[in-house]
Amino acid sequence: MSAGDRMRVTLNGKQAEWPAGQNLLEYLRGRGVEPERVVAAVNGEIQGRASWHAVVPREGDRIEVVQVVAGGSGARVSLRPADDPLVIAGVTFHSRLICGTGKFPDAATMAEALEAAGAELVTVAVRYFDLELGGGSLLQQLRPGSYRLLPNTAGAYTAADAVHIAELGRAATGTNWVKLEVIGDRDSLWPDVAATVEATAELVRRGFVVLPYTAPDPVAAMHLEAAGAATVMPLGSPIGSGQGVLDVASIRRIAARVHVPVVVDAGIGTPSDAALALEAGADAVLVNTAIARAADPVAMATAMALAVRAGRLGRLAGRMPAAAANPSTATAGVPRLE
Repeated sequence: MSAGDRMRVTLNGKQAEWPAGQNLLEYLRGRGVEPERVVAAVNGEIQGRASWHAVVPREGDRIEVVQVVAGGSGARVSLRPADDPLVIAGVTFHSRLICGTGKFPDAATMAEALEAAGAELVTVAVRYFDLELGGGSLLQQLRPGSYRLLPNTAGAYTAADAVHIAELGRAATGTNWVKLEVIGDRDSLWPDVAATVEATAELVRRGFVVLPYTAPDPVAAMHLEAAGAATVMPLGSPIGSGQGVLDVASIRRIAARVHVPVVVDAGIGTPSDAALALEAGADAVLVNTAIARAADPVAMATAMALAVRAGRLGRLAGRMPAAAANPSTATAGVPRLE
């Protein structure tokens, strides 16, 4: 085929040449990409793999080829008690520690840390597949059947983009679960609550189980629940900051006002932060950076699992009433010299 038989398309957000008349399957296989590893969309419409041989792009088409990648996050019997399950959208989990898969130094450390955490639900990001370099799939690093995947819409700044990324994630993983993120401020990564509620309603309409990241605002939480969210996920502090749970009172208010599980997402830095979130009434926490960037990620994952268990037990046990001071031993009958 001569150079004159090529046309211009937008491929993974960049201008590229495409051989005129070549279908999607031929193009990808010509670059060593097997269909099972990626998902493709043309002009925003996801293309089923079975039809790729019939999908022939035209001049000016927008083509996206994506994969799921690592993204944002032993003694399982004791850390995941069967008598206190977490139930989300009718699915039972015995771990209240949800983990991210990004930022680990390598895939082996990630796998070992997820095992140590006792995680059952893990987040993955949806990103363009590098057609020049290729590369392995995150799914190949996770033990088959060990985890429920939770694709997230990290990087979305509009409701429309979030819905599109969610659809790509569903096609790539086969799950209709999605962790919804719509960012409103690029510096603080603070969520756009109005756009999040809008996207939640649309994704629920499309058959998704939506777990939305939101501000620590009880009114926002109630709006998300009304829109059909399966959980609400208020931030503890800005994403990746490790500042801990800065507004504990708001977590308590949210837990008291919604009927879906509350998952504190973002900002957990230490095991004590995770325990505090559970003590305040959260049903679970999502942790990524605090584990992945620890000096010993596997040890930190174990510590987080223990902290979540301790926080939950502390919540169920019922704390003592706070007081200025109250002697723990009766003062009557104390021996005195005079």
